[in-house]
Amino acid sequence: MENIQKNKRELLGLIVSDKMDKSVVVQIERYVQHKVYKKFMKRYKKYHAHDEKNECRIGDTVKIIETRPLSKLKRFRVSEIVKKAV
Repeated sequence: MENIQKNKRELLGLIVSDKMDKSVVVQIERYVQHKVYKKFMKRYKKYHAHDEKNECRIGDTVKIIETRPLSKLKRFRVSEIVKKAV
């Protein structure tokens, strides 16, 4: 029997908090269209992600990937830092 890997969500977002140990809060921005007025609006959602080496800082753009539950809130881990903050 083959090992079939499920498709895991990958999201790109901005770090808004790094005060926890080995954890960061990542804000994801997406655009949705209003049903009546057809205008595109920004929608935000925050995810808690695991940062094993504590190398992420506020303002960094990171890619996070879905993983098994690591704690009460953490369901993602940081896979790479796309852009460092200035």
